[in-house]
Amino acid sequence: MDHFKTQKGKKLLLSPGQAIKLVLVLVLIFFKGDFFIYVYYVLFIAYVLEVGFFAYNFFGKLLKRPKWTKKTIFLFLVSCAFFGMFAIVASGQNNQNQVFWILIADILTFAVISLLILLFQPFFVIARNLILRKAKEQMEKIKSVSGLTVIAVTGSYGKTSTKEFLTTILSKKFKVLATKEHQNSEIGVARTVLNELKPSHQIFIAEVGAYNKGKVKQVCQIIQPRIGVVTGVNEQHMALFGSMENLLSAEGGGELLEMLPEDGTIFVNGENNHCLNLIKQSAKLPPEREKIYALSNKVVGADIWAEAIDVKKESVSFVATDKTGNLANFEASVLGGHNVQNLLGAMLIASEFGMSFGEISEALREIKPAQSGMVLKHGKHGINVVDSSYSANPDGAMADMEYLKVFPGKRVLVMPCLIELGKESKKIHVELGKKIAEICDLAIITTKDKFKEIQQGFNSDILENKRILLCKNPQDIYSTVTSFCKAGDAVLLEGRVPSHLIKLLSE
Repeated sequence: MDHFKTQKGKKLLLSPGQAIKLVLVLVLIFFKGDFFIYVYYVLFIAYVLEVGFFAYNFFGKLLKRPKWTKKTIFLFLVSCAFFGMFAIVASGQNNQNQVFWILIADILTFAVISLLILLFQPFFVIARNLILRKAKEQMEKIKSVSGLTVIAVTGSYGKTSTKEFLTTILSKKFKVLATKEHQNSEIGVARTVLNELKPSHQIFIAEVGAYNKGKVKQVCQIIQPRIGVVTGVNEQHMALFGSMENLLSAEGGGELLEMLPEDGTIFVNGENNHCLNLIKQSAKLPPEREKIYALSNKVVGADIWAEAIDVKKESVSFVATDKTGNLANFEASVLGGHNVQNLLGAMLIASEFGMSFGEISEALREIKPAQSGMVLKHGKHGINVVDSSYSANPDGAMADMEYLKVFPGKRVLVMPCLIELGKESKKIHVELGKKIAEICDLAIITTKDKFKEIQQGFNSDILENKRILLCKNPQDIYSTVTSFCKAGDAVLLEGRVPSHLIKLLSE
């Protein structure tokens, strides 16, 4: 339902092409064969134009291509088989009926494929549950013969970066396995357990994502974590969860905290109120097993915090202090001051494993920029291209724009509107518009869904020499950016912008 509220979703039902085809169906129904020849030619022209438009988008690399997994390949072949059989049956009809049924199948393609997916979903669920059960048995078997410690990392944002930082730090002293990249679903975690986890591993770090209530609990039942980490919570995926209560139970850490054992420990981001409320409102663990990391010692009960944060183009440096009095300078090759939060979380957990600040500082030198989810690339014409294009959430977008302040020249933002924010979407996009106006000289928004709300926050009427545009064509965006910027200026690619645009801007 949330997808149908987006511009792309509405096109499935309300596009001009769909309207033309619906009119042709009505003509065939009410005027029988009187206008058949005209319907035939109009439909022929419509399909020629559709094929041409598809070819233009395909060869222009404007289409988002599917990720071919066993499941998507199966569903694709089933869909092709269904429409193939439909075509064979239709071919036995007279010309008018053939055209009529082709139109009906075309108009209802999205509904038919959705029904086919639902039809096979029970079998996918059975197969998935079998994998989950095997993974749970494998985990129990490994734990029975080793001293494996499992760390589960969840949250609306910061999960991947924190997991990556923690993996690099702990790997200096322990044999560590972590889930790969953004494989944070229950099936992704289960497959990691089945295919990669060995009794020789001392620590297993699992990034745990969710789109509905109960999923984090399901993963925890498999991996049985002793340590939980909640990196930050916001309205991302609100539309999928249905309510903030459901979101807080899953990505908000409620289910993770519930599943920790009595000797477990929870680590939370002290800069996020939802994270702090999680431990304030729960009596699951004693206070000494509730750990807080924060950017300053102003957060009550902080176990580690940072001072003298210095954000540079290609690194951050800071002084970290913990409540026991340890103090040291740290530097890491990651972009943006917001990553100091994630580093502190990883450092605090590493300290719990007995690593000294000296060992942690040494490990931080091995962290790569890509592990933070944001990379600085040398772009065309000497333009700095900041690639943060994997995904976007409200806090992440705000923080990434803040990083742009390190560039003295013009600052450009390219991003789509954010999705799955539920009823908070309008408010959030207005706030994004205000942040864009504060930091950026030019903003190019690639989707139309909440463009008006961003414009409202941007309030260009009172701004001089600042612009906000709506444009989705990568070539047009590239032309606009390269004509606006000169060497030394910066372009932030935030969220899922077209991959072709990244290639155009990067050297």
